[in-house]
Amino acid sequence: MTLIKSVRGYTPQIGENTFLAETAVIIGDTIIGDNCSIWYNTVIRGDVNSIRVGNNVNIQDGSVLHTLYKKSTIHIGDFVSIGHNATIHGAHINDYALIGMGSTLLDDVVVGEGAIIAAGALVLSNTAIPPNSLWAGVPAKFIKQVDPTQSKELNQRIAHNYSMYASWYKNEKTEK
Repeated sequence: MTLIKSVRGYTPQIGENTFLAETAVIIGDTIIGDNCSIWYNTVIRGDVNSIRVGNNVNIQDGSVLHTLYKKSTIHIGDFVSIGHNATIHGAHINDYALIGMGSTLLDDVVVGEGAIIAAGALVLSNTAIPPNSLWAGVPAKFIKQVDPTQSKELNQRIAHNYSMYASWYKNEKTEK
């Protein structure tokens, strides 16, 4: 069963039709929107500051979301996909962004609408990623502009797919 834990007087709030994998951990000042999926071994730790997740967001297996005490918060817009084993630490991610597998976003990063962070990228603190741009590397650097329509459609398709995957799990029983 998902661990949902209150800390410092804050209890996580989970939106309607949101899938929480049994091994996900959701703590403290965390609000997750509707139609999201939070996958296995993901930790969303709103113990030292707030974490806000929009609607139709998928946070894939092994991801970690955390903030700095009294300094940074996390805000994730709608139709955002966060790939497996990503680390988000105090970043603001706008609608339709794609955060690649194994990438790391440090404090006060702002990811523009429709932007793509490539797998394995390291986005350093205080970096502003423009809308509809692709960034990659360690540290992450601008690669190219992406078509805004394609970026939006891509993340809507990924959100739809993850909703479908989540539906497979919702009615299954766990074997012991």
